[in-house]
Amino acid sequence: MPHAVSEPGFRPGAAPEALRARAGLLARCRAFFAARGVLEVETPVLAQGAATDVHLASLSTRLAGRPAPYYLQTSPEYAMKRLLAAGSGDIYQICKVFRDEEAGPRHNPEFTMLEWYRLGFDQHALMDEVAALLGELLGPRLAATAERLSYREALGRPLGLDPYTAPLAELAALAARHGAQGDLGPDRDTYLDFLMAVVVGPTLGRGRLTFVHDFPASQAALARLLPGEPPVAARFEAYAQGLELCNGFHELADPAEQRRRFEQDLAIRRARGLPLPPLDERLLAALAAGLPPCAGVAVGLDRVLMVALGCGSLAEVLTFTVENA
Repeated sequence: MPHAVSEPGFRPGAAPEALRARAGLLARCRAFFAARGVLEVETPVLAQGAATDVHLASLSTRLAGRPAPYYLQTSPEYAMKRLLAAGSGDIYQICKVFRDEEAGPRHNPEFTMLEWYRLGFDQHALMDEVAALLGELLGPRLAATAERLSYREALGRPLGLDPYTAPLAELAALAARHGAQGDLGPDRDTYLDFLMAVVVGPTLGRGRLTFVHDFPASQAALARLLPGEPPVAARFEAYAQGLELCNGFHELADPAEQRRRFEQDLAIRRARGLPLPPLDERLLAALAAGLPPCAGVAVGLDRVLMVALGCGSLAEVLTFTVENA
């Protein structure tokens, strides 16, 4: 008697209705930027440089005849800034990006990102535009009632602490109380990131869009620092229904400061035994040539679609996740 052959599980996770909703969402994004005169661009998915951010892990591959690896981009940011420095004007891009992280209901190593840059904007002007776009994609009520919280307010109120001055021991105790497994290390930001992701973030954006802005200077990444005590980063995130949807910056244009931050990232990576990706010298050259004053933001479109459809998992809005790709 012949052995039964099991079906290889070819079917997509997303229903036909989700596929149509995605197509409509992408069309509305493009119409939104066309109406504002923002140019759509494409940049390479593979590049010789990679993000140094300690919290990002890049995937790499080898190309025939080239000894050094090429990296699948975690964001199109570096290449888009090269275009800005070359005089492109306002630009946006919808593309696939890749991050080597565990897959789950809210994460997939390959996902769709919308990223755009606006000349002459600061973080607050860009928050206005993000709210306008998300109003188009998720409904005007969500954006019309949007709230803005400083990072100090967002974490301080529910946790009963000042995230800028709380001792490491207090942050560690809070993290342990909320399920952190073991010692997360000597870095205060690791505990703050855990508390934001596990405790605070899931409560934000319930019934209305929530922006969190003015992050600690130590979490500036590619954002400018604002004067004051303590200094804070001109950076923001937006949340809807407990999901982080975007990360935006009033962009740093100082090549020396950006190099210093990259090298600081590499020093932390070296101390932790993490891979040491090569610096993107072409980005630093673009900053040296002159990045126009601008603000930029990256939006996770798969998560936006989750919110729009009321889904609980990326598997419901992606054709195929990493498990069945």
